[in-house]
Amino acid sequence: MELPSARRQALLATGLTLSFMLLVAMGLADQGWVFALLTLLIASVALGGLHLIFPHGLMFALGAANGLAIYASLFVVIGRASFPAAAEWSRSVAFLLPVLAFVLACWARRDVLASVAAGEGGADLRHFPRAVRWLLPTGMIGIISLSMPINRAAPEWQSAALVAAMAGIAVIGAVSVGHIVRLLIDISAILQRVGRRLQFLAVPIATYVSLFALLSVAFACFYRIADEFSRGEIFILMGQPGRLGFSDALHFSIVTLSTVGYGDIQPADDGIRLLAAIQMILGQLLLLFGFAEIMRSHGGGTRAADK
Repeated sequence: MELPSARRQALLATGLTLSFMLLVAMGLADQGWVFALLTLLIASVALGGLHLIFPHGLMFALGAANGLAIYASLFVVIGRASFPAAAEWSRSVAFLLPVLAFVLACWARRDVLASVAAGEGGADLRHFPRAVRWLLPTGMIGIISLSMPINRAAPEWQSAALVAAMAGIAVIGAVSVGHIVRLLIDISAILQRVGRRLQFLAVPIATYVSLFALLSVAFACFYRIADEFSRGEIFILMGQPGRLGFSDALHFSIVTLSTVGYGDIQPADDGIRLLAAIQMILGQLLLLFGFAEIMRSHGGGTRAADK
């Protein structure tokens, strides 16, 4: 039995957003598994509540998840820099305050905000500059936290300062809930337009990836064959002369083609240096080809996506 399209979209939105937040929570596990699980729990409750209030589709859910992920990342980075000795309980409380305040404010104004989200003008990008004004006072709290010598204070003072700072951000979020929702709607509109344009880039992207893979494998074979039939070691591996396995050759080929240059494998022979130079030139030409194909597809894709 096939699910209705609206239900399929809701399930897809839920699965993608929760998967993304699970990825973020696992990335934050260095802060402790309790904090990581708390992050996932808060994100799940918050996204569930927002979906009930604003059933605005997959892109809205992804925009909300992206906002929560950025918030969690900034909280960890600034928190560890400015409040390194704060108690763990204060970190959990501080992290929860802005999210809880925002969700409660959305619920208190759910009728007005839901009508804005569902309105004809809900995806008007002209509102974008006004929708981000609340970032200024929020950013000022972050700047003050980083510039003041709070990280030298006693642990109890750091805990209190962390909770106070996040309480201030919670108040800003509750007061500016309309602008934040408008920002999420604008981000949803941007993602929808980008999604429509990506279908016109599928062919040039697939072509570029195929040619990149072809060149990577071909030159990996060249390097491996040259190394196999050479009398001496023609590569330096981790600072020592050595022989390449195919996986090493493929790694060196990809790094050379993309001009990353990790330096863990280096050519020690003039012939191999010349071969690597040819591959780098081909990599630049491939990049130009990909850019030209994308620009050629850009005109038709932009017109069709904006209709």
